[in-house]
Amino acid sequence: MIKSIGNITEVKRTISEYFQRQVDVTVNLGRNKILRYCGELSGVYPALFTVRPNDKNFLGKTSYSYAEVLCGSVSVKPVKKAE
Repeated sequence: MIKSIGNITEVKRTISEYFQRQVDVTVNLGRNKILRYCGELSGVYPALFTVRPNDKNFLGKTSYSYAEVLCGSVSVKPVKKAE
């Protein structure tokens, strides 16, 4: 069983605070495969959110559901600004 961290409304509120900001995304693809990238959180919708990666070769956006964040398979954190 997957442990949930908080509830879905907390996840939605946290993700909506990162709208149009740079975020670090970590995706657990299973079988010890992890994908990490930076991008801009470009859309926040009732059932999912979209991230536009900073990679010039990547054309398009990626979308994730709030349930994936709640279950721990996707992690979204704001990028720390260097001072």
